Amino acid sequence: MTDPSVNLALWRCWELPTWAVAGTIYAAWCGLTWWHAVLPFWVLIPAGALLICWHGHLQHEVLHGHPTRIVWLNEALVFPALGLWFPYGFYRDSHLAHHTDWHLTCPVDDPESYYVTPERWSRMPAFWKAILRFNNTVLGRFLIGPALATWSLYGGTARDFARGDTTNLKSWFLHAVGCALVVAWLIAVGFPFWLYAPMSYFGISLIMMRSYAEHRPAQEVGHRICINLAEPPIALLFLNNSLHAVHHAAPGVAWYDLPRLFRENRETFLERNGGFVWYGYRDIVRRHFLTPKDEPVHPIYDENHCRQVRV
Repeated sequence: MTDPSVNLALWRCWELPTWAVAGTIYAAWCGLTWWHAVLPFWVLIPAGALLICWHGHLQHEVLHGHPTRIVWLNEALVFPALGLWFPYGFYRDSHLAHHTDWHLTCPVDDPESYYVTPERWSRMPAFWKAILRFNNTVLGRFLIGPALATWSLYGGTARDFARGDTTNLKSWFLHAVGCALVVAWLIAVGFPFWLYAPMSYFGISLIMMRSYAEHRPAQEVGHRICINLAEPPIALLFLNNSLHAVHHAAPGVAWYDLPRLFRENRETFLERNGGFVWYGYRDIVRRHFLTPKDEPVHPIYDENHCRQVRV
């Protein structure tokens, strides 16, 4: 009889859970698009959005060095741009920069910050302030979050290219090829683009639901990163990234090992993050569906050092 511990070791050594997630995503996406004609739109759009969201979290695993030690093989695994909107290479570089924890939430240094500096806030029109406040609610982040992120990314890229900065040109080229693969498949199976657009958009919306309440401004770096005790189906969709303080403490740990790491060091993590805990996404929705979680202007921004005050 095979020793169960040996099977578990092989399971983790070869990172089979991540390969299983990848296989499931692509098989389900191909099946959904192939048989789209027999499925109503109210099934297609949510199912497609869930798969695109899941694929986005698979991309997150890849940029952190999984499931192999071969970078090109890992990135080939997520090369088809199911979400269409954002280049993987740009996401990879900005997210790794985000993992410089001392500047988390800083509106200048953290590329994933949703905050603005007091100086910018003071010059902002009232209408735009209202937009950013709405974006700090759950409903707003879901409805307009992807549009604002797309506007910022594409506008910034256009300005970069206009002044001759081609730093991200390779990322955009590879993204175009990845999009072409997806579009070619959709044309081949006769999938209507008017239906794929909302699938893609709301897939990004779901990703933003995961990141919505992950960080907060705080004097101590550890207190800026949450632990969200997400429900199992949602935790799987987000590949356990809801245990965000655990992920930031050990970014190289595979998604399926994060719950174990948290269980074994629960009190340490909760002490380190100052008890910044959410009790699942229903808790977040209940508190902030229409109530902003905070103001868009960063409350402790240090203008002299372009970062939060460190203690």
